[in-house]
Amino acid sequence: MKSAVVVFPGLNRERDMVAALEKIGGTKPAVVWHKDAELPDVDLIVIPGGFSYGDYLRAGAIAARSPMMDVIRERAEKGVHVLGVCNGFQILTEAGLLPGVLMRNASLKFVCREVKLEIANANTPFSKRYGQGEVIRCPVAHHDGNYFAEPDTLKSIEDNGQVVFRYTAETNPNGSINNIAGITNAKGNVLGMMPHPENLIEPAHGGEDGKGIFSGLLG
Repeated sequence: MKSAVVVFPGLNRERDMVAALEKIGGTKPAVVWHKDAELPDVDLIVIPGGFSYGDYLRAGAIAARSPMMDVIRERAEKGVHVLGVCNGFQILTEAGLLPGVLMRNASLKFVCREVKLEIANANTPFSKRYGQGEVIRCPVAHHDGNYFAEPDTLKSIEDNGQVVFRYTAETNPNGSINNIAGITNAKGNVLGMMPHPENLIEPAHGGEDGKGIFSGLLG
């Protein structure tokens, strides 16, 4: 599977993401600057974490207005898989590719630690290597990870099985409604998640719990 990592000014996790995709998929992904004229013909597009444009206005708000996001939107509509991690998740919500918003953490503090995630829907391309209800470890590092959606939107994504990952109640790091850590679009080919699975894919990281998200897509 061919993949591409899209980089915006201020992102700082692209090297980790490139390393994870190459290690698991066996092929180095294309690295695309957000102002590049073209996006290669790929099966997976990844927007990594960091602080695009310094998180001015709102986290991900400026990056979401990039012409590159129009290209990503068109590819997603054609069925290409899109993964946004941390700031990537924020960009996807700001661009309207995913419902809801990411607000300041309930503590109003930056949180950097390990959490536990429950697989809320194992029947997606991103989660198919896990069991339904399985609990995995994953690190987080964010200041604006508090997921919120209006009641009607929340009911819709819950009813449609769009919630893929939930923080276990005792490890919710940001106050996200319904302990939501990751969701897909209605079609199921776009995933946004706040935790960083790319930082837990090999023994050197202390475990391989995040590997399944990538191997399910790249395998």
